[in-house]
Amino acid sequence: MDLLTNETEEIIAHQEMIMQLRNRIEEILKNYRPVMNGEIYLSGEDVCRLLHISKRTLQQYRDDNILPYIQIGGKIIYKETDILTVLEQNYITNDRHCF
Repeated sequence: MDLLTNETEEIIAHQEMIMQLRNRIEEILKNYRPVMNGEIYLSGEDVCRLLHISKRTLQQYRDDNILPYIQIGGKIIYKETDILTVLEQNYITNDRHCF
């Protein structure tokens, strides 16, 4: 029976595998959004990142009633399905034909 140390190839391979799994789990947890009653709720930061807009633009969308939101105390959240619905409703196709 061989002595296994931190320098043994087998141990090094296992340590690398563990680090890869750890990094993957951290990445999943960073992007994880819990589901409540089948609905995913997003923070303003999430929506800004999703739509590639600034916080100011998001505020303007709320002020102009473009995006529905929920406000509880000082916290504002958005239903993911509401965001997707607004995107679908504002989808513009290019039906013009070039000749």
